[in-house]
Amino acid sequence: MLNPDELKFDEKGLIPAIVTDAESGKVLTLAYMNRESLKISMEKGLTCFWSRSRQELWLKGETSGHYQHIVSITADCDRDALLVKVEKDGPACHLGTESCFNDPVWESDERHEFSLEGLMTLIQGRKTEKKEGSYTTYLFEKGLDKILKKVGEESTEVIIAAKDQDRKETIYEIADLTYHVMVLMIEAGISLQDIHRELASRHVIDHKVKQEKMT
Repeated sequence: MLNPDELKFDEKGLIPAIVTDAESGKVLTLAYMNRESLKISMEKGLTCFWSRSRQELWLKGETSGHYQHIVSITADCDRDALLVKVEKDGPACHLGTESCFNDPVWESDERHEFSLEGLMTLIQGRKTEKKEGSYTTYLFEKGLDKILKKVGEESTEVIIAAKDQDRKETIYEIADLTYHVMVLMIEAGISLQDIHRELASRHVIDHKVKQEKMT
């Protein structure tokens, strides 16, 4: 572990802290810490910043209840910036949005951002705001049995492609299976966060088992 004394604070005694969601990886905000706020953050396990406008310490969530529980704090290669991964209790922005970064300045015409969260949102939209001609809407209209049938079919396709050791086809079929599983998740009211938390809980259990074996 890096000693906090090795961090490089600027001439005002501050260091930028980029806060991201530990589950989704989404950038939530850019704030600043001084030595005292960093110490408080580490002691409490909650983000505490230095407000440059108010010139005072600022424990995120103290008034709003939207605390940010710290998973990890990592310094960059120059040790003059921090990456803070958190699990949040509510919106990160004072405007009530999940992230402070909401206003696009420029977007490429050739490259498009993709995320599983974005795909889940799109799939959810096909269920709540039915679009004529949409395959996803068709699946929701047919109901659970149809969705389960497709999940089963795609699972078989993954097995066949993997058995044939066809990497390209296996990737293609896994993508198909992933999509249909996500449709099932929406139908069943299961979120990506639910799956993330389940996997995370298993990771902790495995870690404990490993420790017990070592002792």
